[in-house]
Amino acid sequence: MAAGMSVREFYKGKNILLTGGTGFMGKVLVEKLLYSIPDIGVIYVLMRPKRGKSPRQRLEQMLMLPMFDRIKNECPNVLKKLKPLQGDVLLENLGLVDSEIEGLSKEISVVFHFAATLKLEAPLKDNVNMNTCGTLRILNVVRRFKNLLVFVHLSTAFCYPDYEVLEEKMHAPPVKPEDVMRLIEWMDDKQLSIITPTLFGSQPNSYTFSKRLAECVVAQTFDDIPAVIVRPSIVCPAVCEPIPGWVDSLNGPVGLMLGAGKGVIRSMLCDGSLIAQVIPVDTAINAIIAIGMLEGARTVKPADIPIYNVSIGHQKPTTWGEVLNIAKVYGRKKPLAWPLWYPNGDITTNQTLHNFRRVFYHLLPAYTIDFLLMILGQKTFMVRIQNKVSQGLEVLQYFTMRSWVFRCTNYDSIHKTLNEEERIIFNTDSSTVDREEYIQNSVEGGRVFCLKEDPTNIPYNRMYHNFLYVLHWIVRIFFWLLILSFLAAWFEPVKTLLSYGEPIVKHLPFLGRAVFNEKADDCLRF
Repeated sequence: MAAGMSVREFYKGKNILLTGGTGFMGKVLVEKLLYSIPDIGVIYVLMRPKRGKSPRQRLEQMLMLPMFDRIKNECPNVLKKLKPLQGDVLLENLGLVDSEIEGLSKEISVVFHFAATLKLEAPLKDNVNMNTCGTLRILNVVRRFKNLLVFVHLSTAFCYPDYEVLEEKMHAPPVKPEDVMRLIEWMDDKQLSIITPTLFGSQPNSYTFSKRLAECVVAQTFDDIPAVIVRPSIVCPAVCEPIPGWVDSLNGPVGLMLGAGKGVIRSMLCDGSLIAQVIPVDTAINAIIAIGMLEGARTVKPADIPIYNVSIGHQKPTTWGEVLNIAKVYGRKKPLAWPLWYPNGDITTNQTLHNFRRVFYHLLPAYTIDFLLMILGQKTFMVRIQNKVSQGLEVLQYFTMRSWVFRCTNYDSIHKTLNEEERIIFNTDSSTVDREEYIQNSVEGGRVFCLKEDPTNIPYNRMYHNFLYVLHWIVRIFFWLLILSFLAAWFEPVKTLLSYGEPIVKHLPFLGRAVFNEKADDCLRF
């Protein structure tokens, strides 16, 4: 591709079809296309009715989000280019009638396929039906598009755990996609659960497994459809656009930081020395838009399907330990509202230590709180929350306990290929980003957009935070005194050792009786 190619010129007047437009990345793509390319054609967003709301109502609700404020303030007319299209990737032909497909086949030039379920722990049937079969269904529709220039398939960089270094090329899946798609049709959930471990091979969960199969499905159609596969790493809040720190879900590192800030997550298996393979959502979207242009404007079709590993871990390496330390310091400076306990969690690579912390810091407080709620006649909830937290951590810890290396040659070439002005508009280079400021903005984004907290209440949050700090140390001291009391009561060597300190605590009769009383029942009364 010739250097200096214009992204805005390529998309000018072209109509777009987008699946997954209501998801985190989908919304940012819509906003960026409308704001930065006002001359774009119509953007059709495939949407299904949900919770009693029509696609039109859902679209109107989406446009009320603060992320669309700059469009409404600066160029509101471009919102007319956004059209909801009722359909569903879970249905054959996407739920569209022939006349609708025929109309789209004449209009659509670019397809962005973002629709997917991100539930790592979901049953195999659910993820394969959505991520793999859904991809095949949209490809079958796209085959009929007469003016298609490029089909951009959104995958994930984590669907190849069996490779120490992931190159920007295809690798065969452990099983054939068509075989798995047939299996989920005639097998029930119980039967599938029995054979799932055999199917997975090295795959850690049904999400990465189904996304890897989907890549294979896309590659198999490359002879008929001009496709490209984009593999982002962990997608995090925005650096700049549409709002610094913009995020609308608690998935990934933001959920961990907020959970820790709320005192809910106090231990996690994570190797702090490993590079955090993440990418801000606006950086990823800039790359995807540019990739659509680069591949859609090709005059010569490549022999193999183009693949882009979209990650910035190599541009500005930052370890998980650095990420969490910055977030922890900022969280103490500007604490979240009403944490359940003083946020003093930590990471470890020691499974035994993690299990100990999980019992004493996660489960025991949860059961205690629920017991008190039950006595007061209130609805219990803490054990249920902690079970979900534990389940989520169990899945995420696979990705934070091993090293991931992605070769990003194609991705790095994007910045060099764009002209000088569009290198700024569609920036993909994060080497100059202030990571401390970015992580702080990410925490603030989670506070405001996910937890709906008012930042002006931070001084009051700090007062409560200080109270929890004192309470945390009081409980900690009494806990270890209780442990020492039991040891002194039941183990003679410990009692003898502690007796050397008896003269010191004679002036503290309460603690003296608690620790040095020889009768076990007296210790228990303490």
